[in-house]
Amino acid sequence: METFQDYAYYYNLIYSDKDYAKEAETVRRIIGRHQAAPVKKVLDIGCGTGKHDVCLHKLGYQVKGIDLSTQMVEIARQNAEGIDGLEFEVGNAQEYKTDIKYDAVLSLFHVMSYQNDNEQILAAFQTAHDALVGGGIFLFDTWYGPGVLTDRPAVRVKRVEDDRVSVVRYASPVMEPNRNIVNVNYDILVIDKTDRTVREIKEEHRMRYFFLPEITFFLQCSGFELLECLDECTLGETGFESWTSYFVARRK
Repeated sequence: METFQDYAYYYNLIYSDKDYAKEAETVRRIIGRHQAAPVKKVLDIGCGTGKHDVCLHKLGYQVKGIDLSTQMVEIARQNAEGIDGLEFEVGNAQEYKTDIKYDAVLSLFHVMSYQNDNEQILAAFQTAHDALVGGGIFLFDTWYGPGVLTDRPAVRVKRVEDDRVSVVRYASPVMEPNRNIVNVNYDILVIDKTDRTVREIKEEHRMRYFFLPEITFFLQCSGFELLECLDECTLGETGFESWTSYFVARRK
């Protein structure tokens, strides 16, 4: 099954507790301290259902979001209905081409961790590089190796509901230590509140965790200069407590 193929329909509900507006403001602050010129046009690689992009648009950016999932893009368009200057398109992070040049490229919520092989991450970085103006900012986040290995993934259960359905998501991780991969197996039960029918969705998400030296190398190979590596929660220095991190780079 394509990752997020069925999951897309319940994605907004599962992440209803995620503070997209706060994260968009964090992005604005980080970009602001590194921009050489005003940032207006932004490309979001792996936009999901577009909630970051709606918030970024409210902050004054012109945003285009791309995502591999057709269903994610459909939901993003619904979320952005009636908003001018916000566009979504189906596109692959490793292959997307555009003649438009952007002031900043974003890739949030661990999209780069879905690039499991070196060739895949280099291709995704090349996509960002080619879409940027000279001196443009590339901001992305990933699972961060020191934190993942210190506090290893465990089985987690999340329960959410709305007026229509109850959703229970079981996440069972399997680590592949020689590939820096965590294979997260999702078993999602969707209970219809009207007729009490139960639907089961199974998904496999292979997530790569990265270390600072390898990201620095991959960025250099792709024509970027690394500017910052930040703990995603504290926005301070990364360390053994950092499960996820922001990386900020500039196109040379």
